[in-house]
Amino acid sequence: MDDLFAPSDVSWTPVSPKLASVRRLNSGLTFGVLGLAALLVLGLTVGWAYGVLALVVFAAGFGWSWVLIGRNQRSWKYAEREDELLVSHGILFRELVVVPYGRMQFVDVTAGPLERSFGIATVELHTATPATDAKIPGLHPDEASRLRDRLSALGQAQAWGL
Repeated sequence: MDDLFAPSDVSWTPVSPKLASVRRLNSGLTFGVLGLAALLVLGLTVGWAYGVLALVVFAAGFGWSWVLIGRNQRSWKYAEREDELLVSHGILFRELVVVPYGRMQFVDVTAGPLERSFGIATVELHTATPATDAKIPGLHPDEASRLRDRLSALGQAQAWGL
């Protein structure tokens, strides 16, 4: 029996585990800055015990985000079919986006400073309908370029058939 979000007749490609590393670093920086700010503000105004308590709460939040980020990264996958690209992700709220090649308008490849330092990029597909836009984060730059070129060629070839 097919899963609604992962048809069995599809060969899925997972994204790089480096995506989790980038997101965990970003989360660590955010929780660290907020935790230290809470420590200082509460420590200087209410008492250092409350500041330390706030720091412990932020550390627990970072620990929880560490687990969730890993699970989320493992949920990202994509598949190239003959007429469409499938992108699936999510743990609690799962999402499957089906983008027909003929409906694609353009394909972006982006990489921020952290992504570049970890050697990953994001492919983003744009269609006329924003509901069918899709992105695939955590791809090796060579794979992102290959996918961009292939999707652009398939999109152009199938759009001519309309």
